[in-house]
Amino acid sequence: MIRRPVAWVVAVVLFAEAFGLAALNWFLGVVVDRQDMSLAGLDPHMMSVSSKIGGIVFGLYFALCGLVALLVALRDRPPAGFGRVLLISAAVVHGLLGAFTWGLVGWTAFLYMMLVLALIVLLLMTYDRPAEPAEAAPGGGKGDGSPVTSPPAPTTP
Repeated sequence: MIRRPVAWVVAVVLFAEAFGLAALNWFLGVVVDRQDMSLAGLDPHMMSVSSKIGGIVFGLYFALCGLVALLVALRDRPPAGFGRVLLISAAVVHGLLGAFTWGLVGWTAFLYMMLVLALIVLLLMTYDRPAEPAEAAPGGGKGDGSPVTSPPAPTTP
């Protein structure tokens, strides 16, 4: 089955992305703080602090999404409730980031974002809930849990 390896890869990618995003924003905050310049009258210290806080928040968000993928990989069960919503929101975020990176960074960053988006969607689709069994379908059985039986095939003389 391809389900568990995909969940492991998604977990590793999201954890790496969480660390990388937090480290990048922290570095940018330090750079802004050391430049001691104002951008349109904004306080450089406030920009530095907000960059660091944003990096921590988004890093924790992607780490939480990675934790959901890790739990999916360990339990081999589909994400449910809040975890499923987190993974769907991470897919949407990667789709939006991919659209922005095409114009701002380049096609390689776009391909990376689309790869992560595809991995998250693949994780969600491979762990999709199965359809109801035939016994539980309306008009399926007698209501007492007995299996559905088909009528005998007609015989020709």
